Amino acid sequence: MSLFNKCYNFTTARDVQKSGYYPYFREISSAPGTEVIVDGKKVIMIGSNNYLGLTNHPEVIQKIHKIVDKYGSGCTGSRFLNGTLDIHVELEEKLADFMGREAALVFSTGFQTNLGTISTLVGKSEYILIDRSDHASIVDGCRLSFGNTIKYKHNDMDDLKRVIMKIPKESGKLIVTDGVFSMEGDIVKLPRLVQIAKEFNARILIDDAHSMGVLGENGRGTADHFHLEDKVDIIMGTFSKSFASIGGFIVGDEDVIHYIKHFSRPLIFSASLPPAAVAAVLATLEIIKKEPQRRQRLWDITRYMHKEFKTMGFNIGTTQTPIIPVYIGEDMKTFQFWKELTDAGLFTNPIISPAVPPGNGLIRTSYTANHTDQQLEKVLEIFYKTGKKFNII
Repeated sequence: MSLFNKCYNFTTARDVQKSGYYPYFREISSAPGTEVIVDGKKVIMIGSNNYLGLTNHPEVIQKIHKIVDKYGSGCTGSRFLNGTLDIHVELEEKLADFMGREAALVFSTGFQTNLGTISTLVGKSEYILIDRSDHASIVDGCRLSFGNTIKYKHNDMDDLKRVIMKIPKESGKLIVTDGVFSMEGDIVKLPRLVQIAKEFNARILIDDAHSMGVLGENGRGTADHFHLEDKVDIIMGTFSKSFASIGGFIVGDEDVIHYIKHFSRPLIFSASLPPAAVAAVLATLEIIKKEPQRRQRLWDITRYMHKEFKTMGFNIGTTQTPIIPVYIGEDMKTFQFWKELTDAGLFTNPIISPAVPPGNGLIRTSYTANHTDQQLEKVLEIFYKTGKKFNII
């Protein structure tokens, strides 16, 4: 009985459900897009990570049908044994080529990618340095490793230098950071981070989950954005954002990828990516390369929404990307603000403590290349009315 006491005593979520302000596990009964159906009602979606709007692209759907007809629904095993299809290898080769790296390795989820990479690379007497706002998968990858984890203040390179100076010079060191931070929407200060890594002989892993397809002249992420691709050791990306699928990957030196491939427990003991997911990534990869106008449209929208939110008087923090947080304040006020937006026809995501510091609740919005000007104007109109009602602006 005592083991489950924590479960029986957990009433917070049920209390919020009864109050009518529960924002999680909402059922969507339509395909992903700029508008979705929730509870039988059409709402404007500004809460997804479908940055390039490729989930319903005809070439993606066509590729999925073709691959599923040939390979079926699943691989029934891990990559290590019977779960490697020729399309897995094809995808890895094309990802390595796209990223300009020696090798790539595909995992079944983005979370698993960080878990399997960090825990494999960092051992006893070695160190991982992570940003305090890094994704949970990075944090759990550190926990699974046998190394020592040290956190530094969010995007504060002076603090990174302060903590790295305390580590023995001869010790192995890996700096792991998000490229674009998923809640704040800001970009890592990579040029300074690279300088510090060089000074203290540390390796760098960039989590480009929210940067891939979005940042850089070629859509290759943060290092591409800063023209520092040759200074970053490992780049990690996910398929559940711009690649319109599920899964994750890393690219880097062939020897490093080869080592991870043979020692990463999350890779070896998980079933491989299903054919349909691989097909979607293969198709979106080609679209990203041949349709740069999608990325341009996304950035036009991003700059416009940044300007309009600021002009209305909202606090959107330090965001530099299509992720635009609108800061509200206390948790309950954030839920109430979210409910007002929902009733008015917007799908957004309320973020409260402990995901953010107490008193810093926010509405996380994010935008795609497919949003129309009319939809954006509707979003701004609803936010303006709600902001006035709640005395936020």
